[in-house]
Amino acid sequence: MYQSDKLHEECGVFGVFLDDPQKDATPLVYYGLFSLQHRGQESAGIAVAKDFTIECRRGMGLVGEVFSPDILSQLQGPAAVGHVRYSTSGTSCIENAQPFVSRSKLGPIAVVHNGTLTNAPVIRELLEDAGIGFSSSSDSEVIINLITKNYKKGLEKSLTDTIQSIKGSYALVVLTGDALIGARDPNGIRPLCLGKLDGAWILASESCAIDAVNGEFVRDIEPGEMVIINHDHVLSFTFSEKTPRALCAFEYVYFARPDSVIDSIDVYEARVRMGDILSRESSVEADLVIGVPDSGIPAAIGYGRAADIPFGLGIVKSKYVGRTFIFPNQELREKAVSVKHNVIKSEVKGKRVVIIDDSIVRGTTSRRLVSILRKAGACEVHFRVCSPPVRFPCYFGIDTPHRRELISNMNSVSELCASLGADTLAFISVDGLLEALTGKRGGNGFCLGCFVGEYPLHVLGEDKTALETSVTYNCVAHPDVSNYITKLKSIPG
Repeated sequence: MYQSDKLHEECGVFGVFLDDPQKDATPLVYYGLFSLQHRGQESAGIAVAKDFTIECRRGMGLVGEVFSPDILSQLQGPAAVGHVRYSTSGTSCIENAQPFVSRSKLGPIAVVHNGTLTNAPVIRELLEDAGIGFSSSSDSEVIINLITKNYKKGLEKSLTDTIQSIKGSYALVVLTGDALIGARDPNGIRPLCLGKLDGAWILASESCAIDAVNGEFVRDIEPGEMVIINHDHVLSFTFSEKTPRALCAFEYVYFARPDSVIDSIDVYEARVRMGDILSRESSVEADLVIGVPDSGIPAAIGYGRAADIPFGLGIVKSKYVGRTFIFPNQELREKAVSVKHNVIKSEVKGKRVVIIDDSIVRGTTSRRLVSILRKAGACEVHFRVCSPPVRFPCYFGIDTPHRRELISNMNSVSELCASLGADTLAFISVDGLLEALTGKRGGNGFCLGCFVGEYPLHVLGEDKTALETSVTYNCVAHPDVSNYITKLKSIPG
Protein backbone atom coordinates (compact mmCIF):
# COMPACT_ATOMS: atom_id res chain seq x y z
CA MET A 1 0.00 0.00 0.00
CA TYR A 2 1.17 3.50 -0.84
CA GLN A 3 2.54 5.34 2.18
CA SER A 4 0.88 8.74 1.92
CA ASP A 5 2.97 11.89 2.01
CA LYS A 6 0.25 13.91 3.74
CA LEU A 7 -0.88 14.28 7.32
CA HIS A 8 -4.28 12.75 7.94
CA GLU A 9 -7.09 13.53 10.34
CA GLU A 10 -8.52 10.72 12.38
CA CYS A 11 -12.23 10.89 11.59
CA GLY A 12 -15.48 12.77 11.20
CA VAL A 13 -18.65 12.58 13.32
CA PHE A 14 -22.27 13.37 12.51
CA GLY A 15 -25.48 13.08 14.54
CA VAL A 16 -29.17 13.87 13.99
CA PHE A 17 -32.11 14.09 16.39
CA LEU A 18 -35.64 14.45 14.93
CA ASP A 19 -38.61 15.77 16.89
CA ASP A 20 -41.03 13.47 15.06
CA PRO A 21 -40.55 9.83 16.16
CA GLN A 22 -42.15 8.62 12.92
CA LYS A 23 -39.45 10.18 10.73
CA ASP A 24 -36.15 8.56 9.78
CA ALA A 25 -32.77 10.19 10.52
CA THR A 26 -30.68 7.61 8.65
CA PRO A 27 -30.68 9.31 5.21
CA LEU A 28 -29.52 12.57 6.76
CA VAL A 29 -26.63 10.83 8.51
CA TYR A 30 -25.75 8.93 5.33
CA TYR A 31 -25.43 12.14 3.30
CA GLY A 32 -23.71 13.91 6.17
CA LEU A 33 -21.03 11.23 6.22
CA PHE A 34 -20.52 11.60 2.47
CA SER A 35 -19.65 15.26 3.03
CA LEU A 36 -17.16 14.26 5.75
CA GLN A 37 -15.52 11.50 3.72
CA HIS A 38 -12.32 13.58 3.41
CA ARG A 39 -11.78 13.16 7.17
CA GLY A 40 -11.61 9.37 7.06
CA GLN A 41 -11.65 6.73 4.33
CA GLU A 42 -10.88 3.47 6.14
CA SER A 43 -14.24 2.66 7.71
CA ALA A 44 -17.76 4.02 8.12
CA GLY A 45 -20.64 3.30 10.45
CA ILE A 46 -24.14 4.40 11.46
CA ALA A 47 -26.09 3.70 14.67
CA VAL A 48 -29.83 4.44 14.86
CA ALA A 49 -32.08 4.75 17.93
CA LYS A 50 -35.75 3.77 17.86
CA ASP A 51 -38.11 2.70 20.64
CA PHE A 52 -35.24 2.80 23.17
CA THR A 53 -33.13 0.36 21.17
CA ILE A 54 -30.05 1.04 19.04
CA GLU A 55 -29.14 -0.78 15.83
CA CYS A 56 -25.70 -0.35 14.27
CA ARG A 57 -24.00 -1.20 10.97
CA ARG A 58 -20.35 -0.51 10.23
CA GLY A 59 -17.78 -1.74 7.77
CA MET A 60 -14.40 -1.17 6.16
CA GLY A 61 -14.22 1.20 3.20
CA LEU A 62 -15.90 4.35 1.97
CA VAL A 63 -19.42 5.37 2.93
CA GLY A 64 -20.81 4.35 -0.46
CA GLU A 65 -19.10 0.96 -0.20
CA VAL A 66 -20.29 0.17 3.33
CA PHE A 67 -23.94 1.23 2.97
CA SER A 68 -26.04 -0.32 0.23
CA PRO A 69 -29.76 0.53 -0.12
CA ASP A 70 -30.56 -2.80 1.53
CA ILE A 71 -28.41 -2.06 4.59
CA LEU A 72 -29.80 1.46 4.91
CA SER A 73 -33.35 0.09 4.83
CA GLN A 74 -32.51 -1.94 7.96
CA LEU A 75 -31.57 1.22 9.87
CA GLN A 76 -34.58 3.39 10.61
CA GLY A 77 -35.25 5.68 13.53
CA PRO A 78 -35.65 9.32 14.56
CA ALA A 79 -32.13 9.71 15.97
CA ALA A 80 -28.81 8.49 14.60
CA VAL A 81 -25.05 9.01 14.70
CA GLY A 82 -22.43 8.26 12.06
CA HIS A 83 -18.66 8.07 11.76
CA VAL A 84 -15.90 7.95 9.14
CA ARG A 85 -12.46 6.87 10.31
CA TYR A 86 -8.80 7.20 9.50
CA SER A 87 -6.78 5.36 12.13
CA THR A 88 -4.20 7.18 14.24
CA SER A 89 -4.91 5.28 17.43
CA GLY A 90 -5.41 1.57 16.90
CA THR A 91 -5.08 -0.48 13.75
CA SER A 92 -7.29 -0.31 10.68
CA CYS A 93 -9.72 -3.19 11.22
CA ILE A 94 -13.45 -3.75 11.68
CA GLU A 95 -13.04 -4.04 15.46
CA ASN A 96 -11.90 -0.39 15.58
CA ALA A 97 -14.64 0.90 13.27
CA GLN A 98 -17.23 3.16 14.89
CA PRO A 99 -19.86 3.73 16.27
CA PHE A 100 -19.29 1.70 19.41
CA VAL A 101 -22.52 0.44 20.97
CA SER A 102 -23.13 -0.75 24.53
CA ARG A 103 -26.34 -2.49 25.56
CA SER A 104 -27.21 -3.03 29.20
CA LYS A 105 -30.24 -3.13 31.47
CA LEU A 106 -29.74 0.59 32.00
CA GLY A 107 -30.33 1.26 28.30
CA PRO A 108 -28.38 1.31 25.04
CA ILE A 109 -25.74 3.88 24.15
CA ALA A 110 -23.67 4.56 21.01
CA VAL A 111 -20.52 6.70 20.80
CA VAL A 112 -18.63 8.30 17.91
CA HIS A 113 -15.42 10.18 18.58
CA ASN A 114 -12.87 12.27 16.72
CA GLY A 115 -9.52 12.77 18.41
CA THR A 116 -6.98 11.00 20.59
CA LEU A 117 -6.98 10.52 24.37
CA THR A 118 -3.52 10.88 25.85
CA ASN A 119 -4.48 8.96 29.00
CA ALA A 120 -6.46 6.18 27.29
CA PRO A 121 -3.94 3.45 28.26
CA VAL A 122 -4.27 4.36 31.93
CA ILE A 123 -8.06 4.30 31.91
CA ARG A 124 -8.14 1.10 29.84
CA GLU A 125 -5.91 -0.68 32.34
CA LEU A 126 -8.02 0.44 35.29
CA LEU A 127 -11.26 -0.61 33.58
CA GLU A 128 -9.74 -3.99 32.73
CA ASP A 129 -8.69 -4.36 36.37
CA ALA A 130 -12.37 -3.75 37.23
CA GLY A 131 -13.39 -6.66 34.98
CA ILE A 132 -14.48 -4.67 31.91
CA GLY A 133 -13.42 -6.25 28.63
CA PHE A 134 -12.40 -4.60 25.37
CA SER A 135 -12.87 -5.81 21.80
CA SER A 136 -10.76 -3.11 20.11
CA SER A 137 -7.71 -0.92 20.56
CA SER A 138 -9.68 2.29 19.97
CA ASP A 139 -9.81 5.23 22.38
CA SER A 140 -13.53 5.45 21.63
CA GLU A 141 -14.21 2.10 23.30
CA VAL A 142 -12.47 3.46 26.40
CA ILE A 143 -14.98 6.33 26.40
CA ILE A 144 -18.08 4.16 25.99
CA ASN A 145 -16.94 1.69 28.65
CA LEU A 146 -16.30 4.53 31.06
CA ILE A 147 -19.77 6.00 30.38
CA THR A 148 -21.39 2.58 30.81
CA LYS A 149 -19.55 1.98 34.08
CA ASN A 150 -21.06 5.18 35.52
CA TYR A 151 -24.42 5.03 33.73
CA LYS A 152 -26.40 4.07 36.82
CA LYS A 153 -25.68 7.58 38.14
CA GLY A 154 -27.79 9.04 35.34
CA LEU A 155 -26.90 10.25 31.89
CA GLU A 156 -25.71 13.76 32.70
CA LYS A 157 -23.59 12.72 35.65
CA SER A 158 -22.06 9.68 33.92
CA LEU A 159 -21.13 11.81 30.90
CA THR A 160 -19.66 14.52 33.10
CA ASP A 161 -17.71 11.99 35.16
CA THR A 162 -16.36 10.45 31.97
CA ILE A 163 -15.41 13.73 30.32
CA GLN A 164 -13.65 14.97 33.43
CA SER A 165 -11.60 11.76 33.45
CA ILE A 166 -10.38 11.76 29.84
CA LYS A 167 -7.49 13.92 28.65
CA GLY A 168 -6.55 14.84 25.11
CA SER A 169 -8.56 15.89 22.09
CA TYR A 170 -12.14 14.92 21.35
CA ALA A 171 -15.23 15.89 19.47
CA LEU A 172 -17.68 13.43 20.96
CA VAL A 173 -21.25 12.57 19.94
CA VAL A 174 -23.29 10.17 22.09
CA LEU A 175 -26.63 8.57 21.19
CA THR A 176 -28.97 7.08 23.80
CA GLY A 177 -32.48 5.71 23.44
CA ASP A 178 -33.96 9.19 23.78
CA ALA A 179 -31.20 11.80 23.51
CA LEU A 180 -28.29 13.07 21.42
CA ILE A 181 -25.29 14.57 23.22
CA GLY A 182 -22.26 16.42 21.90
CA ALA A 183 -19.10 17.46 23.75
CA ARG A 184 -15.86 19.17 22.76
CA ASP A 185 -12.55 18.98 24.63
CA PRO A 186 -11.65 21.95 26.89
CA ASN A 187 -9.01 23.23 24.45
CA GLY A 188 -11.26 22.83 21.42
CA ILE A 189 -8.50 20.96 19.55
CA ARG A 190 -11.01 19.10 17.39
CA PRO A 191 -13.99 20.94 15.82
CA LEU A 192 -17.69 20.29 16.46
CA CYS A 193 -20.70 22.38 15.44
CA LEU A 194 -24.47 22.55 15.86
CA GLY A 195 -27.13 22.91 13.16
CA LYS A 196 -30.87 22.53 12.69
CA LEU A 197 -33.28 21.47 9.95
CA ASP A 198 -37.10 21.41 10.00
CA GLY A 199 -37.55 19.92 13.46
CA ALA A 200 -34.12 18.28 13.51
CA TRP A 201 -30.97 19.12 15.44
CA ILE A 202 -27.60 18.23 13.94
CA LEU A 203 -24.10 17.77 15.38
CA ALA A 204 -21.21 17.59 12.92
CA SER A 205 -17.44 17.85 12.67
CA GLU A 206 -17.74 20.53 9.99
CA SER A 207 -20.39 22.98 8.84
CA CYS A 208 -20.16 21.66 5.26
CA ALA A 209 -21.92 18.49 6.46
CA ILE A 210 -24.83 20.56 7.78
CA ASP A 211 -25.01 22.35 4.41
CA ALA A 212 -25.01 18.98 2.63
CA VAL A 213 -28.36 18.02 4.20
CA ASN A 214 -29.80 21.53 3.62
CA GLY A 215 -29.53 22.35 7.30
CA GLU A 216 -28.85 25.71 8.90
CA PHE A 217 -25.59 26.22 10.75
CA VAL A 218 -26.34 27.53 14.26
CA ARG A 219 -22.94 27.82 15.95
CA ASP A 220 -19.79 25.98 16.98
CA ILE A 221 -19.84 23.94 20.16
CA GLU A 222 -17.52 25.82 22.48
CA PRO A 223 -14.42 24.19 24.00
CA GLY A 224 -15.39 22.50 27.24
CA GLU A 225 -19.10 22.56 26.38
CA MET A 226 -21.64 19.74 26.41
CA VAL A 227 -24.96 19.95 24.54
CA ILE A 228 -27.86 17.61 25.38
CA ILE A 229 -30.70 17.32 22.84
CA ASN A 230 -33.94 15.47 23.58
CA HIS A 231 -37.66 15.82 22.88
CA ASP A 232 -38.15 18.37 25.67
CA HIS A 233 -35.30 20.81 25.17
CA VAL A 234 -31.78 21.61 24.03
CA LEU A 235 -29.54 22.11 27.04
CA SER A 236 -25.95 23.24 27.40
CA PHE A 237 -23.41 23.42 30.18
CA THR A 238 -19.70 23.99 30.57
CA PHE A 239 -17.93 21.06 32.21
CA SER A 240 -14.41 22.48 32.60
CA GLU A 241 -12.60 25.49 33.92
CA LYS A 242 -11.64 28.18 31.43
CA THR A 243 -8.79 26.76 29.33
CA PRO A 244 -6.84 28.44 26.53
CA ARG A 245 -8.37 27.65 23.15
CA ALA A 246 -6.05 25.54 20.95
CA LEU A 247 -7.86 24.50 17.78
CA CYS A 248 -5.64 22.44 15.48
CA ALA A 249 -4.22 24.89 12.89
CA PHE A 250 -4.04 22.10 10.32
CA GLU A 251 -7.83 22.12 10.11
CA TYR A 252 -7.46 25.33 8.10
CA VAL A 253 -4.29 24.34 6.25
CA TYR A 254 -5.47 20.97 4.98
CA PHE A 255 -8.02 18.84 6.86
CA ALA A 256 -11.25 20.80 6.59
CA ARG A 257 -13.20 21.25 3.40
CA PRO A 258 -12.85 24.77 1.96
CA ASP A 259 -16.63 25.31 2.18
CA SER A 260 -16.60 24.90 5.97
CA VAL A 261 -16.53 27.59 8.65
CA ILE A 262 -14.80 26.57 11.88
CA ASP A 263 -14.87 28.74 15.00
CA SER A 264 -16.10 31.70 12.91
CA ILE A 265 -13.17 31.43 10.46
CA ASP A 266 -13.99 30.72 6.81
CA VAL A 267 -11.62 27.95 5.70
CA TYR A 268 -11.46 29.04 2.05
CA GLU A 269 -10.77 32.67 2.93
CA ALA A 270 -8.08 31.61 5.41
CA ARG A 271 -6.31 29.60 2.70
CA VAL A 272 -6.48 32.51 0.25
CA ARG A 273 -4.92 34.74 2.93
CA MET A 274 -2.16 32.16 3.45
CA GLY A 275 -1.25 32.55 -0.22
CA ASP A 276 -1.38 36.33 0.03
CA ILE A 277 0.98 36.30 3.03
CA LEU A 278 3.28 33.75 1.34
CA SER A 279 3.64 36.16 -1.56
CA ARG A 280 4.49 39.00 0.81
CA GLU A 281 7.02 36.92 2.77
CA SER A 282 8.71 35.13 -0.15
CA SER A 283 7.94 36.80 -3.46
CA VAL A 284 9.68 35.68 -6.65
CA GLU A 285 9.46 36.71 -10.29
CA ALA A 286 7.37 34.18 -12.18
CA ASP A 287 4.97 33.73 -15.10
CA LEU A 288 2.43 31.37 -13.52
CA VAL A 289 1.10 30.30 -10.11
CA ILE A 290 -0.43 26.84 -9.71
CA GLY A 291 -1.77 24.97 -6.68
CA VAL A 292 -1.51 21.30 -5.74
CA PRO A 293 -5.11 20.04 -5.67
CA ASP A 294 -7.14 20.40 -3.62
CA SER A 295 -6.10 22.48 -0.61
CA GLY A 296 -3.21 24.23 -2.36
CA ILE A 297 -5.48 25.88 -4.93
CA PRO A 298 -7.05 28.63 -2.74
CA ALA A 299 -3.57 29.60 -1.50
CA ALA A 300 -2.33 29.72 -5.10
CA ILE A 301 -5.22 32.05 -5.96
CA GLY A 302 -4.25 34.30 -3.05
CA TYR A 303 -0.57 34.24 -4.01
CA GLY A 304 -1.35 35.10 -7.63
CA ARG A 305 -3.61 38.01 -6.69
CA ALA A 306 -1.07 39.48 -4.28
CA ALA A 307 1.90 39.04 -6.62
CA ASP A 308 -0.01 40.01 -9.77
CA ILE A 309 0.96 36.71 -11.39
CA PRO A 310 -1.61 34.76 -13.46
CA PHE A 311 -3.15 31.73 -11.76
CA GLY A 312 -3.49 28.56 -13.82
CA LEU A 313 -4.74 25.05 -13.26
CA GLY A 314 -1.38 23.43 -14.04
CA ILE A 315 -1.87 20.16 -12.16
CA VAL A 316 -4.80 17.75 -12.39
CA LYS A 317 -5.54 15.28 -9.59
CA SER A 318 -7.18 11.92 -10.16
CA LYS A 319 -10.33 11.79 -8.04
CA TYR A 320 -10.20 8.01 -7.84
CA VAL A 321 -6.82 7.53 -6.18
CA GLY A 322 -6.92 7.79 -2.40
CA ARG A 323 -5.18 6.35 0.63
CA THR A 324 -6.55 2.91 -0.15
CA PHE A 325 -4.93 2.75 -3.60
CA ILE A 326 -2.68 -0.33 -3.69
CA PHE A 327 0.60 -0.40 -5.60
CA PRO A 328 1.57 -4.00 -6.44
CA ASN A 329 5.32 -3.41 -6.83
CA GLN A 330 8.12 -1.01 -5.94
CA GLU A 331 8.24 0.57 -9.41
CA LEU A 332 4.60 1.62 -9.18
CA ARG A 333 5.05 2.82 -5.62
CA GLU A 334 7.83 5.14 -6.81
CA LYS A 335 5.55 6.46 -9.55
CA ALA A 336 2.63 7.00 -7.19
CA VAL A 337 2.49 10.76 -7.67
CA SER A 338 2.37 10.35 -11.45
CA VAL A 339 -0.74 8.24 -10.96
CA LYS A 340 -2.32 10.75 -8.59
CA HIS A 341 -1.17 14.02 -10.22
CA ASN A 342 -0.57 14.97 -13.84
CA VAL A 343 0.67 18.21 -15.39
CA ILE A 344 -1.10 20.21 -18.10
CA LYS A 345 1.97 20.65 -20.30
CA SER A 346 0.54 23.47 -22.42
CA GLU A 347 0.03 25.56 -19.29
CA VAL A 348 3.54 25.27 -17.82
CA LYS A 349 5.86 24.80 -20.83
CA GLY A 350 8.52 27.48 -21.05
CA LYS A 351 7.28 29.30 -17.92
CA ARG A 352 8.67 30.22 -14.54
CA VAL A 353 6.22 28.42 -12.25
CA VAL A 354 5.36 28.98 -8.59
CA ILE A 355 3.73 25.84 -7.16
CA ILE A 356 1.82 26.10 -3.86
CA ASP A 357 1.19 23.11 -1.58
CA ASP A 358 -0.35 22.90 1.88
CA SER A 359 2.55 21.06 3.56
CA ILE A 360 5.67 18.96 3.14
CA VAL A 361 5.85 15.84 5.31
CA ARG A 362 8.19 13.16 3.93
CA GLY A 363 9.02 15.09 0.76
CA THR A 364 8.36 12.31 -1.74
CA THR A 365 5.28 13.99 -3.25
CA SER A 366 6.95 17.41 -3.46
CA ARG A 367 10.06 15.96 -5.10
CA ARG A 368 8.00 14.15 -7.71
CA LEU A 369 5.88 17.25 -8.44
CA VAL A 370 9.00 19.30 -9.15
CA SER A 371 10.26 16.53 -11.41
CA ILE A 372 7.09 16.23 -13.51
CA LEU A 373 6.86 20.02 -13.86
CA ARG A 374 10.39 20.16 -15.25
CA LYS A 375 9.65 17.22 -17.52
CA ALA A 376 6.60 19.12 -18.81
CA GLY A 377 8.83 22.04 -19.82
CA ALA A 378 8.74 24.47 -16.88
CA CYS A 379 11.97 26.48 -17.05
CA GLU A 380 11.90 27.36 -13.32
CA VAL A 381 10.06 25.76 -10.40
CA HIS A 382 9.61 27.76 -7.19
CA PHE A 383 8.01 25.75 -4.37
CA ARG A 384 5.93 27.57 -1.75
CA VAL A 385 4.22 25.98 1.27
CA CYS A 386 1.28 27.51 3.13
CA SER A 387 2.18 25.89 6.46
CA PRO A 388 5.39 26.22 8.48
CA PRO A 389 7.84 23.29 8.37
CA VAL A 390 6.37 20.20 10.10
CA ARG A 391 9.11 19.21 12.55
CA PHE A 392 7.28 17.51 15.42
CA PRO A 393 4.71 14.71 15.82
CA CYS A 394 1.09 15.23 16.85
CA TYR A 395 -0.50 13.50 19.84
CA PHE A 396 -4.05 14.75 19.42
CA GLY A 397 -5.60 12.99 16.45
CA ILE A 398 -3.32 13.53 13.44
CA ASP A 399 -1.43 10.68 11.85
CA THR A 400 2.15 11.98 11.83
CA PRO A 401 5.29 9.97 11.11
CA HIS A 402 8.11 9.64 13.60
CA ARG A 403 10.32 12.75 13.77
CA ARG A 404 13.05 11.02 11.79
CA GLU A 405 10.61 10.68 8.86
CA LEU A 406 9.68 14.38 8.89
CA ILE A 407 11.98 15.79 6.23
CA SER A 408 11.82 19.34 7.61
CA ASN A 409 13.08 18.09 10.96
CA MET A 410 16.14 16.55 9.34
CA ASN A 411 17.04 19.31 6.85
CA SER A 412 17.40 23.07 6.61
CA VAL A 413 15.24 24.89 4.05
CA SER A 414 18.20 25.21 1.67
CA GLU A 415 19.04 21.50 2.03
CA LEU A 416 15.40 20.58 1.48
CA CYS A 417 15.21 22.82 -1.60
CA ALA A 418 18.19 21.03 -3.11
CA SER A 419 16.67 17.65 -2.24
CA LEU A 420 13.40 18.54 -3.98
CA GLY A 421 15.20 19.90 -7.03
CA ALA A 422 13.38 23.25 -6.88
CA ASP A 423 14.92 26.60 -7.80
CA THR A 424 13.67 28.15 -4.54
CA LEU A 425 11.67 26.94 -1.55
CA ALA A 426 9.86 28.91 1.16
CA PHE A 427 7.37 28.15 3.93
CA ILE A 428 4.90 30.56 5.48
CA SER A 429 6.11 31.72 8.89
CA VAL A 430 4.27 30.80 12.09
CA ASP A 431 3.34 34.47 12.52
CA GLY A 432 2.17 34.55 8.92
CA LEU A 433 -0.06 31.53 9.44
CA LEU A 434 -1.55 33.10 12.57
CA GLU A 435 -2.15 36.33 10.67
CA ALA A 436 -4.00 34.38 7.98
CA LEU A 437 -6.23 32.88 10.67
CA THR A 438 -6.74 35.81 13.01
CA GLY A 439 -5.84 38.93 11.05
CA LYS A 440 -2.89 39.73 13.29
CA ARG A 441 0.64 38.44 13.65
CA GLY A 442 1.45 36.71 16.90
CA GLY A 443 -2.15 35.75 17.57
CA ASN A 444 -3.07 32.68 19.57
CA GLY A 445 -5.91 30.22 20.04
CA PHE A 446 -4.44 27.43 17.92
CA CYS A 447 -2.44 24.26 18.49
CA LEU A 448 0.88 24.65 16.63
CA GLY A 449 2.58 21.62 18.18
CA CYS A 450 3.66 19.99 14.92
CA PHE A 451 5.41 23.23 13.90
CA VAL A 452 6.96 24.49 17.14
CA GLY A 453 6.96 21.46 19.47
CA GLU A 454 4.83 23.15 22.16
CA TYR A 455 1.54 21.44 22.98
CA PRO A 456 -1.63 22.57 24.78
CA LEU A 457 -1.54 19.43 26.94
CA HIS A 458 1.35 17.63 28.59
CA VAL A 459 2.69 14.69 26.58
CA LEU A 460 5.44 12.23 27.40
CA GLY A 461 7.87 11.15 24.70
CA GLU A 462 6.92 10.10 21.18
CA ASP A 463 5.50 6.65 21.87
CA LYS A 464 1.74 7.20 21.69
CA THR A 465 1.02 3.88 23.40
CA ALA A 466 3.00 4.96 26.46
CA LEU A 467 1.65 8.50 26.88
CA GLU A 468 0.45 9.68 30.26
CA THR A 469 1.42 6.49 32.07
CA SER A 470 1.97 8.47 35.24
CA VAL A 471 -1.50 10.02 35.24
CA THR A 472 -3.61 9.16 38.26
CA TYR A 473 -7.11 8.04 37.37
CA ASN A 474 -9.55 10.68 38.57
CA CYS A 475 -13.29 10.42 38.08
CA VAL A 476 -14.82 13.27 40.07
CA ALA A 477 -18.42 14.13 39.30
CA HIS A 478 -19.35 17.65 38.31
CA PRO A 479 -20.31 19.53 41.50
CA ASP A 480 -24.09 19.49 41.09
CA VAL A 481 -24.77 19.30 37.38
CA SER A 482 -28.19 20.94 37.75
CA ASN A 483 -26.54 24.25 38.61
CA TYR A 484 -24.66 24.31 35.32
CA ILE A 485 -27.42 23.40 32.88
CA THR A 486 -28.98 26.33 31.08
CA LYS A 487 -31.10 26.54 27.97
CA LEU A 488 -29.05 27.43 24.96
CA LYS A 489 -29.38 31.14 24.35
CA SER A 490 -29.91 32.31 20.77
CA ILE A 491 -31.48 28.96 19.89
CA PRO A 492 -35.28 28.58 19.65
CA GLY A 493 -36.65 26.02 22.09
